[in-house]
Amino acid sequence: MTYAISSSRRLRTHQPCLLGQTTSLLGSGMNTIATTFAVLRLPGGGVDAVGAVMAARVLAVLVVLLLGGVFTDRWGARTVMLAADALRFGSQAALALLLLTGSARVWEVVVLAVLLGMGEGGFMPGLSALVPGLVPPEELASANALLGMARPVTSILGPGLAGLLVAAFDPGTVVALDAVSYGMSVVALAGLPVARVPGSGRDVLSELGRGWREFTSRTWLWVTTLHIGLFNFFLWAPFLVLGPSIAEQRLGGARAWGLVLASEGIGAILGGLLLLGRNPRRGLNWSVAASVGWAAPVAALAMRLPLACVAVAAFVAGIGAAVCTTLAATVIQRDVPAEVRGRIGAFDSLGAFALGPLGLALAGPVSGVVGAEWLLAFGVLWQVTAVGAVLAVPSVRRHEATPLEDKRVAVH
Repeated sequence: MTYAISSSRRLRTHQPCLLGQTTSLLGSGMNTIATTFAVLRLPGGGVDAVGAVMAARVLAVLVVLLLGGVFTDRWGARTVMLAADALRFGSQAALALLLLTGSARVWEVVVLAVLLGMGEGGFMPGLSALVPGLVPPEELASANALLGMARPVTSILGPGLAGLLVAAFDPGTVVALDAVSYGMSVVALAGLPVARVPGSGRDVLSELGRGWREFTSRTWLWVTTLHIGLFNFFLWAPFLVLGPSIAEQRLGGARAWGLVLASEGIGAILGGLLLLGRNPRRGLNWSVAASVGWAAPVAALAMRLPLACVAVAAFVAGIGAAVCTTLAATVIQRDVPAEVRGRIGAFDSLGAFALGPLGLALAGPVSGVVGAEWLLAFGVLWQVTAVGAVLAVPSVRRHEATPLEDKRVAVH
């Protein structure tokens, strides 16, 4: 059924999506810590088992991501996201039951981590495709900013709350709350309006092929995706791996590292607030330029600056991250046809994050050869140079927002 939705109604309908996304992210932020401590306490558990669980989840995300894009375009973003969250709810409810009854085994946690990752891989392409149908085109940047602010807020609250609950109760209780958060997301998504999605008689590979052609035909899109993918490999992965070690050695330990991450989150919240009500004509240029902010805390670590300076640099990085990701998502939503938006989002996410696990795995060994500060300094140099190079690409430099009056969006 197709619903006629006025602009005022569209502004209201994104609120359930924001609620669902926020509760889901909060649960996910709690889940990682809870699952880690649960696996460490299981018979046969330990660091290797924790690594296996995390790897299984990430690999499942990457495998399902492209299929999630195809199904989003074929069946509609809302439908696929509902199925994805239902799968995540079921996997975490089963894990909570196993943990609370004391019957969990490591292989069962790995299997459920795969199911959780499959749900995440199915959910990710749908979110970007869903938003344009919930708000008028002139409100896209604000809606993306609000959704973007949910991530730093929950990344601050989730782990801290999980630590308190694990200490007070047990990991199974926290995992159960994670399941509830996915259930709340299902309810929120179910309340959104739907539109009929044209069927496709083509097979999955043909649809993926069309999505790939649409993706590669836009130079500005694949160049910026490659830029973020290499940023994750050269800069952010070493920062995430080496940062805690450096904090332990000379900044004050886990509490100091928590302050750095919290500062980044606060900066991201401020960055989202600054974007509310703004629609820059050259959003892509601002997005790429803002990505240089990520280099700030890495440079502070490489230069052996004190904790206060690292925290301030992380705050700057948070602002840059909010501007970069919000405007990038808005540009894609405006300039990519609705019928391929899910697949484009899937290729964009895959390109952005595929090299991340490799970067995480190599950061430690490489730093042992060249030194942590030198590896971080190389990442900073790479990022600053890459931002300049990407902005010099003609299709990026000349890119301007598509006129709002020419855009037509529909809720899927």
